Amino acid sequence: MSKKILFMGTPDYATEIFKELLNSKYEIIGLFTQPDKPVGRKQILTPPSIKQYCIDENINIPVFQPQKLRNNEEVTKQIKELNPDFIIVAAYGQILPKDILDIAPCINLHASLLPKYRGASPIQESLLNNDIYTGVTSMLMEEGLDSGDILGLQYLKITATMEVSAAFDKLSQIAAKLTITTLDNFENIKPLKQNEAEVSFCKKIKKEDGLVDFLDAKRLILKYKAYSYWPGIFLSSELKLKDIELNEEISINNPGEILEIKKDYILVACEKGSLKIKTLQAPSKKAISSVDFVRGQRLEVGNIII
Repeated sequence: MSKKILFMGTPDYATEIFKELLNSKYEIIGLFTQPDKPVGRKQILTPPSIKQYCIDENINIPVFQPQKLRNNEEVTKQIKELNPDFIIVAAYGQILPKDILDIAPCINLHASLLPKYRGASPIQESLLNNDIYTGVTSMLMEEGLDSGDILGLQYLKITATMEVSAAFDKLSQIAAKLTITTLDNFENIKPLKQNEAEVSFCKKIKKEDGLVDFLDAKRLILKYKAYSYWPGIFLSSELKLKDIELNEEISINNPGEILEIKKDYILVACEKGSLKIKTLQAPSKKAISSVDFVRGQRLEVGNIII
């Protein structure tokens, strides 16, 4: 008889794991995800990625979207009635209280090599810190934040050009496979305590985290890699920098100075290093080529971008 899985997850990362479980020998008996949220200027009520996938694919599984899990007797009762063998959690967006953790083994698929980067933005943090490797950890959940015993690890090498969207895609696929491996071998795995001396944390990303300046080209590029999906990177004038590359990271310059205007990019100085910028987007405008932008602003080599 197949083991029964209750799945908890919200974004695309969770959807990939959910798909893998649907195609496995395990039976998904319910899905918990975040409530639908108003999106865009018209504030259209939009379901999370994973719920939209169920709608699009006509997947007939009970979907639960409670505002909160903590101190919610109705939710605890619903989960007990479902009687899962395992609860699988991937970027759900809420911390599970003890009364739910006690119902069945709760396994979290966290997108870092724990105990590094406990918290909400591990993928972005690994890119910000220019790590060589990242990965996914499967862990037994407890009341602390990403502090449970490790069941499995899978590594991913971060390439020189990898941005956050590509990292998300690759880690989602790794997490999906690791979920099945962990479940298949659960009875034989000896959980490993996390080394508390090596713990680090990462925060929930806010829009203002995308603010950059032209001081350090390497640091700016790392922010671009981490935040290119959201919130993007932008100057204090709210000019967004898109499609950028590191030119070099050692020269000393006048920050923001246009050094060259080429056919399909502009070369912009940082106090340390320089950048190739292909696309710019002014506030409330469409993104355009950086060359068209500087021409429209009547900027020339030697002028400053602010």
